[in-house]
Amino acid sequence: MSQIKSTVTNTSVTQHLLVSPAQLKQILPLGRIQQQQIAKHRQDIKNILNGSDHRFLVIVGPCSIHDPIAVLEYAQKLQQFALAHKDTLKIVMRAYLEKPRSTVGWKGFVYDPLLEQQPEISDQNLMAQGLLQSRELLLQLSELNLALATEVLNPMLSHYFSDIYSWGAIGARTSESQIHREISSALPYSIGFKNGTDGNVNIALDAIASASQPHQFLGLSDQGMPAMLHSSGNDSLQIILRGSQTTTNYDAKSVAAVKQSCQKKAMNPAIIVDCSHGNSHKNPDLQPQVLATIADELEHTQVKGVMLESHLVHGKQSISQRPLAYGCSITDGCLGWEKTQVVLQQLSQKIAQTQQQKKLAEIA
Repeated sequence: MSQIKSTVTNTSVTQHLLVSPAQLKQILPLGRIQQQQIAKHRQDIKNILNGSDHRFLVIVGPCSIHDPIAVLEYAQKLQQFALAHKDTLKIVMRAYLEKPRSTVGWKGFVYDPLLEQQPEISDQNLMAQGLLQSRELLLQLSELNLALATEVLNPMLSHYFSDIYSWGAIGARTSESQIHREISSALPYSIGFKNGTDGNVNIALDAIASASQPHQFLGLSDQGMPAMLHSSGNDSLQIILRGSQTTTNYDAKSVAAVKQSCQKKAMNPAIIVDCSHGNSHKNPDLQPQVLATIADELEHTQVKGVMLESHLVHGKQSISQRPLAYGCSITDGCLGWEKTQVVLQQLSQKIAQTQQQKKLAEIA
């Protein structure tokens, strides 16, 4: 019997086969000591978010990774700061390999580590390089005993790196996505869901309700094959207040309104405030103002943590600029390292005062 030639085959896509998650982990394995450290980081974060650890969670670092050398320098500085303030702050470093785009643009280090911006017209398999370089960098960062954070954007990519991260975020554009709720229910670390870009917090609360439950969903096996995955549900989920396109939602009144919304749904998730994005109107100079407000209202708002965008150099630069300035973001504007130290030291002092007041109250 002659074979019928298909006239409906998709000719709009080309393929590059990639290493499987299991193969990548075999090439670049996570050491035993690192595994123990990551397990402790994850538990520390859970304890802070459930209230059994009275430290404050700080998720801080570059908006996105594009230069491993600069990121490692930043990480070394952050690691020293984290050790100095370990009794008041739990520092988690942003190590974001993917970036969501409103339209088109550079999608992140894992897709395009060479910053060519147009991998679709390149004959190089940039993502194969991106996977290898990304895992290698994450392992170098974890060797510093830093807890690492990510944004879970492409669920399939999470299988390559989920053993290294200690916390993850689901962005404002994807909190409503069923696929992201499903993968969040299966990840081994705490996940925060951001409110919608319009400020709607119910999207995040519904996501938390969903991701806390078991799911069956189509995914990727460690061997790189399509598989039906069965999750048990994630027991450490938070809401992230990131403001909206027009308003902020980090003040005490806004946080109280969120708590009220939670009560109506019989929920009590931890609250994290994103000091960037809508809450700073995407102006890095306003991040310290947001952080100062949170610090002043700690006793009343019960906020458990904050997110800050920070790099070696203040501000941002265009990805098309050549040469690129060292240590400066090519995505969202960031606080420089010097200012980051100042505002986090002030936060640490506030936390220490709050801890002391609680101890005195317990004695009384």
